[in-house]
Amino acid sequence: MALWLMKQEPDDYSFADLERDGTTTWDGVSNPLALKHLRSCAVGDLVFFYHTGKEKAVVGVMEVVGTVPTADGKNVTVTVQAVRRLPNPVTLATIKADAAFANWELVKQARLSVMPVTKAMWDRVEKHAAGKV
Repeated sequence: MALWLMKQEPDDYSFADLERDGTTTWDGVSNPLALKHLRSCAVGDLVFFYHTGKEKAVVGVMEVVGTVPTADGKNVTVTVQAVRRLPNPVTLATIKADAAFANWELVKQARLSVMPVTKAMWDRVEKHAAGKV
Protein backbone atom coordinates (compact mmCIF):
# COMPACT_ATOMS: atom_id res chain seq x y z
CA MET A 1 0.00 0.00 0.00
CA ALA A 2 1.33 3.43 -0.98
CA LEU A 3 0.53 6.76 0.64
CA TRP A 4 -0.29 9.92 -1.29
CA LEU A 5 -1.44 13.52 -1.00
CA MET A 6 -3.86 15.04 -3.51
CA LYS A 7 -4.74 18.71 -3.66
CA GLN A 8 -8.03 20.34 -4.53
CA GLU A 9 -9.44 23.84 -4.31
CA PRO A 10 -12.26 23.52 -1.74
CA ASP A 11 -14.43 25.98 -3.69
CA ASP A 12 -14.35 23.46 -6.57
CA TYR A 13 -14.65 20.25 -4.54
CA SER A 14 -14.06 20.02 -0.81
CA PHE A 15 -13.61 17.16 1.63
CA ALA A 16 -17.15 17.93 2.85
CA ASP A 17 -18.34 17.32 -0.73
CA LEU A 18 -16.53 13.96 -0.73
CA GLU A 19 -18.07 13.05 2.63
CA ARG A 20 -21.51 13.87 1.20
CA ASP A 21 -20.90 11.99 -2.08
CA GLY A 22 -19.02 9.03 -0.58
CA THR A 23 -16.81 8.61 -3.66
CA THR A 24 -15.58 10.77 -6.49
CA THR A 25 -13.43 10.52 -9.59
CA TRP A 26 -10.08 12.29 -9.30
CA ASP A 27 -9.13 13.60 -12.72
CA GLY A 28 -8.07 16.75 -14.48
CA VAL A 29 -4.40 16.34 -13.58
CA SER A 30 -2.13 17.71 -16.31
CA ASN A 31 1.32 18.15 -14.76
CA PRO A 32 3.52 15.29 -16.06
CA LEU A 33 4.99 14.43 -12.64
CA ALA A 34 1.59 14.59 -10.93
CA LEU A 35 0.19 12.35 -13.70
CA LYS A 36 3.03 9.88 -13.12
CA HIS A 37 2.11 9.77 -9.44
CA LEU A 38 -1.61 9.40 -10.23
CA ARG A 39 -0.83 6.48 -12.57
CA SER A 40 1.05 4.84 -9.70
CA CYS A 41 -1.98 4.89 -7.41
CA ALA A 42 -3.49 1.47 -6.71
CA VAL A 43 -6.65 0.23 -5.08
CA GLY A 44 -6.18 0.27 -1.31
CA ASP A 45 -3.72 3.19 -1.26
CA LEU A 46 -4.45 5.89 1.31
CA VAL A 47 -4.48 9.56 0.36
CA PHE A 48 -4.43 12.81 2.30
CA PHE A 49 -6.97 15.32 0.98
CA TYR A 50 -5.35 18.77 0.91
CA HIS A 51 -7.39 21.96 0.54
CA THR A 52 -5.56 24.54 -1.55
CA GLY A 53 -6.45 28.22 -1.87
CA LYS A 54 -6.96 30.24 1.28
CA GLU A 55 -7.09 27.19 3.57
CA LYS A 56 -3.83 25.40 2.61
CA ALA A 57 -4.27 22.40 4.93
CA VAL A 58 -4.47 18.62 5.03
CA VAL A 59 -8.07 18.02 6.10
CA GLY A 60 -8.95 14.37 5.55
CA VAL A 61 -8.06 10.85 4.47
CA MET A 62 -9.31 9.06 1.36
CA GLU A 63 -8.80 5.57 -0.03
CA VAL A 64 -8.26 4.68 -3.69
CA VAL A 65 -11.09 2.32 -4.66
CA GLY A 66 -10.60 2.23 -8.44
CA THR A 67 -8.31 3.27 -11.29
CA VAL A 68 -9.19 3.63 -14.95
CA PRO A 69 -6.78 4.61 -17.74
CA THR A 70 -8.23 7.04 -20.27
CA ALA A 71 -8.66 6.09 -23.92
CA ASP A 72 -5.45 7.89 -24.91
CA GLY A 73 -3.47 5.92 -22.31
CA LYS A 74 -1.71 9.11 -21.20
CA ASN A 75 -4.05 10.12 -18.42
CA VAL A 76 -5.75 8.23 -15.68
CA THR A 77 -8.71 8.73 -13.41
CA VAL A 78 -8.74 7.46 -9.87
CA THR A 79 -11.86 6.80 -7.82
CA VAL A 80 -11.48 7.71 -4.15
CA GLN A 81 -13.76 7.38 -1.18
CA ALA A 82 -13.85 9.33 2.05
CA VAL A 83 -12.30 7.51 5.00
CA ARG A 84 -12.28 10.16 7.72
CA ARG A 85 -11.85 13.82 8.45
CA LEU A 86 -8.72 14.69 10.45
CA PRO A 87 -9.53 15.84 13.99
CA ASN A 88 -7.69 19.10 13.25
CA PRO A 89 -6.54 20.41 9.86
CA VAL A 90 -2.76 20.43 9.44
CA THR A 91 -1.87 23.72 7.79
CA LEU A 92 0.91 24.31 5.32
CA ALA A 93 2.43 26.76 7.83
CA THR A 94 2.61 23.95 10.42
CA ILE A 95 4.18 21.62 7.87
CA LYS A 96 6.76 24.21 6.78
CA ALA A 97 7.66 24.92 10.42
CA ASP A 98 8.41 21.22 11.10
CA ALA A 99 11.90 20.17 9.95
CA ALA A 100 10.63 16.60 9.44
CA PHE A 101 8.90 17.84 6.25
CA ALA A 102 11.80 19.85 4.79
CA ASN A 103 12.25 17.52 1.78
CA TRP A 104 8.57 16.85 1.09
CA GLU A 105 7.27 17.90 -2.33
CA LEU A 106 4.48 19.81 -0.56
CA VAL A 107 7.17 22.18 0.71
CA LYS A 108 9.59 22.02 -2.23
CA GLN A 109 7.19 21.81 -5.23
CA ALA A 110 4.16 23.70 -4.03
CA ARG A 111 2.23 23.46 -7.31
CA LEU A 112 2.39 19.65 -7.60
CA SER A 113 -1.18 18.34 -7.18
CA VAL A 114 -0.44 14.64 -6.56
CA MET A 115 2.59 13.52 -4.56
CA PRO A 116 3.86 10.57 -2.56
CA VAL A 117 3.95 10.62 1.23
CA THR A 118 6.43 8.54 3.19
CA LYS A 119 5.18 6.52 6.15
CA ALA A 120 7.19 8.75 8.51
CA MET A 121 5.61 11.90 7.05
CA TRP A 122 2.13 10.31 7.12
CA ASP A 123 2.55 9.47 10.81
CA ARG A 124 3.86 12.97 11.54
CA VAL A 125 0.85 14.62 9.84
CA GLU A 126 -1.43 12.33 11.86
CA LYS A 127 0.34 13.40 15.09
CA HIS A 128 -0.09 17.08 14.18
CA ALA A 129 -3.78 16.45 13.43
CA ALA A 130 -4.21 14.81 16.82
CA GLY A 131 -2.37 17.66 18.58
CA LYS A 132 0.38 15.35 19.79
CA VAL A 133 3.40 17.22 18.40
